[in-house]
Amino acid sequence: MSVAAKALVSSDPRSEQVLRRLERLAPSEASVLIVGDTGTGKELAARYLHERSRRSGPFVAVNCAAFNENLIESELFGHEAGAFTGAAQARAGWFEAANGGTLFLDEIGDMPLYLQVKLLRVLQERQVCRLGSRKQIPIDVRVVAATNVELVAAVEAGRFRRDLYYRLNVAAVRLLPLRERPGDILPLARHFIEYYRPKLDLDRVELGESAQRVLLSYGWPGNIRELENVVHHGLIMCQEGVIQAEDLGLPAPAVNAPAESRGDVLEGLTTELRGLLNSERGEVYESVERLLVTTAFEYCDRNQVRTAKRLGISRNVVRAQLKRYGLLTDALTLG
Repeated sequence: MSVAAKALVSSDPRSEQVLRRLERLAPSEASVLIVGDTGTGKELAARYLHERSRRSGPFVAVNCAAFNENLIESELFGHEAGAFTGAAQARAGWFEAANGGTLFLDEIGDMPLYLQVKLLRVLQERQVCRLGSRKQIPIDVRVVAATNVELVAAVEAGRFRRDLYYRLNVAAVRLLPLRERPGDILPLARHFIEYYRPKLDLDRVELGESAQRVLLSYGWPGNIRELENVVHHGLIMCQEGVIQAEDLGLPAPAVNAPAESRGDVLEGLTTELRGLLNSERGEVYESVERLLVTTAFEYCDRNQVRTAKRLGISRNVVRAQLKRYGLLTDALTLG
């Protein structure tokens, strides 16, 4: 696990506000839905809730996007021996493993619809039934879920159950991307310096003024996780105990010239779409959707999970679109 997921460092007023909300929610038994971009520290926030709760059991983290659809049910709910091919012995699932504690379900938006039904039943009845068994096992688990997609839109599109959304969203916590809380950037950078410095057998290391300016001006699309990697690289490359801008390894356009704003890109795209709509070409929606999905798939090195995250939709939707466009058969990886 990244060091970013092990330590809470916040100095920006907006981060302090989120921290106070987490502290108020921690002692309750309420389910919490954490929303934020990839790399913003959703698991860290979930651990913070657990550590300050009254629960004595373990904290168990599960990434719903990391499992094959054929295995995730067994992973969550467990199975009995002989329940399916390869199930040589009985095995408890993650719900049983988290009994008395907190179960963190990351990327909940990627959970298949059929499994959402079973998850809702477990949350309502507080019992779990292993695959291949009819015995109900009582559980005492607090569920904290996280997503980097807007579940409200997923509900309206029929990709996520409305009743499960309300069951999970008793209380919501939204984590801002790093670019929207600049007060955290330098404190986090110094935290990572102190974490990695002894591992690299370095004495005291400081951030030079040029490095500080670059860190504060960069957009951080990868959020805290990217900052950690950049600082680690800077420690490796620095000389005489000072990290300079050139040691950070950030891409030149992000350091030397302002990138084209998102608003400018969308404005240009809108102009092109208007031209397309004014033409006599039919099936505009199908053509644009196909172009968007296929371009994103290639951009993400034909990785379905990364494509889904980049587009802000579930992996199941991406898979369905790739099948429709005949791109799934030679896909390199699911994630």
